[in-house]
Amino acid sequence: MRTWSGSPLSPADDLPVHQVAEVIRHPATSDRNFYDRYYFNAHNGTADEPFLVLGLGVYPNLGVVDCFAVARHGDDQVVFRASKALGADRTDTVVGPLRLEVLEGLERLRIVLEPGEDYNLEFDLTFTATGPAHLEPRHFHRQLERVTFDTQRFVQVGSWAGSLTVDGERFDASTWRGNRDRSWGVRPVGEAEPPGRRVTEAGNFFWIYSVLRLSEATICVVLQEDIRGRPVVEDATWIPHDGSEPRWLGHVAHDIDFVSGTRRARAARLAFTGSDGARTEVDVAILIANHFGFGTGYGLDQDWRHGMWQGEEKVEGRRFRVSELDVNLTMLVPVEYLATCTVRHPDGRTEEGEGLFEFGAIGPHERYGFTQYVDPAP
Repeated sequence: MRTWSGSPLSPADDLPVHQVAEVIRHPATSDRNFYDRYYFNAHNGTADEPFLVLGLGVYPNLGVVDCFAVARHGDDQVVFRASKALGADRTDTVVGPLRLEVLEGLERLRIVLEPGEDYNLEFDLTFTATGPAHLEPRHFHRQLERVTFDTQRFVQVGSWAGSLTVDGERFDASTWRGNRDRSWGVRPVGEAEPPGRRVTEAGNFFWIYSVLRLSEATICVVLQEDIRGRPVVEDATWIPHDGSEPRWLGHVAHDIDFVSGTRRARAARLAFTGSDGARTEVDVAILIANHFGFGTGYGLDQDWRHGMWQGEEKVEGRRFRVSELDVNLTMLVPVEYLATCTVRHPDGRTEEGEGLFEFGAIGPHERYGFTQYVDPAP
């Protein structure tokens, strides 16, 4: 790079993409919780083969880039994670043995995890979009005076090519599919901050994020509710695969069927009512759960959180058996569910689909009778 080592410039500054009077590597905000993240999932639509979830995040104000991959296969969850010091080049998406390549923006991306001694997972996978990238509503939430969420995200469905190996068993991914998203902005990351006066406020995180692919379109649902069920962010959108204009489906209602003694979802019904009274219903049937909050940095591990400083470079592997997970801990983080769905349109037509149902009922929520953080469903 043709600049002196202490310069804030990077190769990205040669592109006409600046948004504020700063170099690219400096976010417009100095908030420690600013992040920039990739997320993917990959599956073959059944519980017979692995359900893979992976991500890579950059935390400029913490000076860290990290990544993870977790494969649910049978009763096992096999986890890879890595972290390194963030360098000057924000386009450098290599973290230890994992690299992410944007082959064609909004169309094709490649993710490679080389084999290693500390984890039993490797893959070489290429994602090709089968639908347009859809920009979701901005997610903004303030607790007292502190902005805790101010994020932007787009979502996209696609197909996979390549292979995945788990515990020495190779799987051909040429018929796999899934979705990805890109999000950036401010949300809690890294080590926990002192809450200050916010500790006096009862908080919760009731969250539904569902990306359900049908034959000609994808339904994307984004919902966060407060304790009383009032929406913090709410959207249900019909996204045609041919790139034509998306359509708002209406306000979101939900009915979650919980596994007794837990807050895990067994099934769900979503309903969307438009301003004209037209009602679309979606019955969601769970196939398998990926408890991606264990070992990956989503807050359950005191020694490994997103953006947490791990030194110049660190690579680790973890393994969990789902049947042995602490039920109380599973109530403290959302779960990625692979699901099928039946959609009933306002005109009476029905059609089948599949995809992601991400769900978390963390903390109190009056609608389902939760008053504490770890009181389970009856």
